Amino acid sequence: MNIKRWIDAVEKLFLVVIAGFTVIGMGQEIMLLVENRRVALQDLLLMFIYAEVLAMLGAFYARQRNLLILPLFIAMTALSRLIILQGKDSDPIVLLYESAAILLIAVACWVISRMRAED
Repeated sequence: MNIKRWIDAVEKLFLVVIAGFTVIGMGQEIMLLVENRRVALQDLLLMFIYAEVLAMLGAFYARQRNLLILPLFIAMTALSRLIILQGKDSDPIVLLYESAAILLIAVACWVISRMRAED
């Protein structure tokens, strides 16, 4: 077995492990929501992040290449969740920085999608 095949096999193994842990994490989150009998927006955003991770793994297997735009969507969702979790007591400048980061990532997604449309 050559080194490239071995690295590909290890990569696929780790991706399966990541998918398994993602499903376990989502299951734990659902159990916690059922136990608390309460669903908040940050809970939904966390579950959306789990779903995006699974979508990214599925897209990788379907196309056999990394898709740059999906991790950017995950980053935007994670930043949105962070803003919501901080609440009203956080420093306004931090909120502006985080909002600017979301805007920057959104612009990057737009640029990437425009570049791919031209290919």
